[in-house]
Amino acid sequence: MCKILDKITIPIDLNGTKVNSTFISFYDSEEIQTKEHFVIGLGDFESAEIPLVRIHSECITGDTFHSMRCDCGKQLTEAIDAISNIGGYVIYLRQEGRGIGLFNKFKAYLLQDEGFDTYEANHKLGFISDHRSFDIAADILKALGANKINLLSNNIRKRNALEEAGIEVNEMVSTGVYLNEYNQKYLIAKKNSGNHKLNL
Repeated sequence: MCKILDKITIPIDLNGTKVNSTFISFYDSEEIQTKEHFVIGLGDFESAEIPLVRIHSECITGDTFHSMRCDCGKQLTEAIDAISNIGGYVIYLRQEGRGIGLFNKFKAYLLQDEGFDTYEANHKLGFISDHRSFDIAADILKALGANKINLLSNNIRKRNALEEAGIEVNEMVSTGVYLNEYNQKYLIAKKNSGNHKLNL
């Protein structure tokens, strides 16, 4: 089980608008503090009857550098906006590149440029399709006292993982579809191979 390590309330800028937010820090293990995950509490999160929750895996290329090869940055911005209006949490997991790390993701990009899709590229590098674990997200929700949530996601695997860990998912709320000429093949692979619910 994880526990809250630290908490700070600061405003963040969302498209020119100041949004009040509370950052809450967690490690993935109490014994071995390796990865610092964090939660952003948004809106009236402490009194929301059923908080809206986005489980977002770290994507430096999309979240920070606004790469158009994926939809991660757009989904994160959408989540902060939507959750600010309703009340809930963004759980930011340090699982770059679906768990294979940043530089392996760069290697996968080169394979994608050769014609492999995002999952095939992982396999060529010797990885499974998705190395992420969402057990830590369930532990974080339990530590926050959020045992019943609405999940902002197109990924049924996240719902299954949370429910298996004892979190009640009242409803799945679909994210937008951020299709462009650079991420079309990536999104098709997410739908066809990753079983994401995407209306392309």
